[in-house]
Amino acid sequence: MSIKVYGIKNCNTMKKAFDYLESKGVAYEFIDYKKQKPSPELLKGFLERTPLETLVNKQGTTYRKMDDAQKEALEKTETALPILSENSSMIKRPVITYPDGSLTLGFDPQKIEERL
Repeated sequence: MSIKVYGIKNCNTMKKAFDYLESKGVAYEFIDYKKQKPSPELLKGFLERTPLETLVNKQGTTYRKMDDAQKEALEKTETALPILSENSSMIKRPVITYPDGSLTLGFDPQKIEERL
């Protein structure tokens, strides 16, 4: 089974996910946001399977540095998509998509295991 893993290579959470998948012998394709900016279309696809408030990483430095108007823009899909596309570090990591069309956000071994 091949899955797709989206994120930023040097993120500690991503490293945990890579190690976990490799320990399970799971083949995956990695899409690095720093090399391939997430398109609004890709993000819309994620949002068909998860709510916007779940996709936005509100724990990170980028989010915390935003002013209130920018944070408010992240609460509506139409204004959030361009922001997330340009600031991919604000997308929860990793986003893992599975052949059945489902996805998981963040590194949660139990949720990943359920879909393998």
